[in-house]
Amino acid sequence: MKNVIINFSVVIALLASCSPATEKKVDKKADSTKVKVDAVPAPGPEKNTILKSDIPGDLSTLVPIDVLNSKSTNVYEKYGIEFSGNCYSCDLASLSITKDTMIWTNICDENDTFKIDDFSFSTEGSKTIIKTSERTFIITQIDKTPVYELVVEGKKLELNNKRVARYFTTKKTLPLFKEHDCGDFEG
Repeated sequence: MKNVIINFSVVIALLASCSPATEKKVDKKADSTKVKVDAVPAPGPEKNTILKSDIPGDLSTLVPIDVLNSKSTNVYEKYGIEFSGNCYSCDLASLSITKDTMIWTNICDENDTFKIDDFSFSTEGSKTIIKTSERTFIITQIDKTPVYELVVEGKKLELNNKRVARYFTTKKTLPLFKEHDCGDFEG
């Protein structure tokens, strides 16, 4: 009895593994409708395109930061404000991505902005990929703190008096980083 069960299981497994998804047609004479079943394509890498209304909330308030101590394992000591760009030259740009617009704003002058209205985006794991006609912005969350790394591909992004940083965090978490005060500077 044990051999019969084992043989039956092997036959079922072989039949199940050998049945490819193939085209099935119903005879026209028997029925006036034609049924066609196509093979199912193999799933590719996971890529979720999401609606612009579903842009992660963190991306609406990104402020520039820099690596201050690359050897530190504490993220709040490793990253912090770039003193020169925030306090001295005031040329860094913050980034806000909302439902319809990507806005680059000079950190010292909220009226000094550059807007991009025509874009699409998708997410792949911890990456958000934003595409415009001239360039691709890849924003990768590299730490849960949150710390984001920005890579710009394509045509060079030239913003008047707004330098694009490589690393960003949210405005809400910026005070948690080690250096977040310009001291005697007006920045």
